[in-house]
Amino acid sequence: MIRIAQPFVGVEEEEASRRVLASGQLAQGPQVALFEQQFAQLCQVREAVAVSSGTSALQLALQAHGIGHSDEVITSAFSFAATANAILSVGATPVFVDIEIDTYTLDPMQVEAAITPHTRAIMPVHLYGHPCDMRLLLPIAEANALVIIEDACQAHGATIGGRPVGSFGTGCFSFYATKNITTGEGGMITTNDPAIADKARLLRNHGQQARYQHITLAYNMRMTELQGALGVVQLQKLEHVTQRRIANAAYLTEQLKGVVQMPIVRAGCRHVYHQYTIRLETNRDQVVAQLHARGIETAIHYPLPIYRQPFYQQSPSLFRIANYVEQQQPGSERVIPILPMTERAVRQVLSLPVHPALQEEELEMIAREVVALCR
Repeated sequence: MIRIAQPFVGVEEEEASRRVLASGQLAQGPQVALFEQQFAQLCQVREAVAVSSGTSALQLALQAHGIGHSDEVITSAFSFAATANAILSVGATPVFVDIEIDTYTLDPMQVEAAITPHTRAIMPVHLYGHPCDMRLLLPIAEANALVIIEDACQAHGATIGGRPVGSFGTGCFSFYATKNITTGEGGMITTNDPAIADKARLLRNHGQQARYQHITLAYNMRMTELQGALGVVQLQKLEHVTQRRIANAAYLTEQLKGVVQMPIVRAGCRHVYHQYTIRLETNRDQVVAQLHARGIETAIHYPLPIYRQPFYQQSPSLFRIANYVEQQQPGSERVIPILPMTERAVRQVLSLPVHPALQEEELEMIAREVVALCR
């Protein structure tokens, strides 16, 4: 089976893990500090704060900015649920706006129209490895005194005009097993504001200003030394694996031209292809089943907008959908709010393998089978 994702790890990671185990320093220590320093350099920012997951990064970034009850955060419903769950976790309200159907990222015009006196932040999602249009979002945020918290969990090394994601606001990254670089679990907050970094460090470590002196209610969201050591090694490989992903994506794009709707890359942007996601207007489930039968794993990222997840449907007072259209629910007289481009995406998207471990013959097989099924 050709897998949809595969961690790119080797003997270097094994050796780094052994060194940490031999050192006896397993909790947060010098390897984590080194990983933070190097990741800050990658993102061209002053500070990076390692935490236990990408979700932790989002939550602590919000809290470090003082965002909480009665505040609204504008974001995308076409994302993994953690994007909005982090907003709920600090007591704020997710406000969902629609996406651009070509990049699957926030539509800046929809963002501007959704701002209210309660809006405190915009959380753009750099989905699949393609940057959100920060060149349009930044002026909107500045004009309305809003915080930018970038959900860059899928976009390590992506850039806009040569400027890395994670440097436009407070960046949040994930190192989950399927991400472009991995520490198994883990996350990172990036910022140019030392005060935000200090607050995040306080919040990840039980609110300890000094040992056994807890000055605020906080959490255990630290990164371990094993994770830090893996991160240091993985970071050395990031450019290589990114080039592999880009090359694999370029091959698929050339082979699938005119057959399916392929990923686009906005001018001036570097797409790092966490996922290679096509759109199929019909027969998606049939294509998925037939590709699986031929030994090719695929995935649908994501089959439901966050606002249609069961928990959100059970708790509609916890979120708001802005600039929606109304649609009659099939088989019911109930009229429901929807975001049309988001709904179109969840019906049509399909991710194909693009990871750097793919062999040439596997790429050829993926392209050949998709063409045969979709032409």
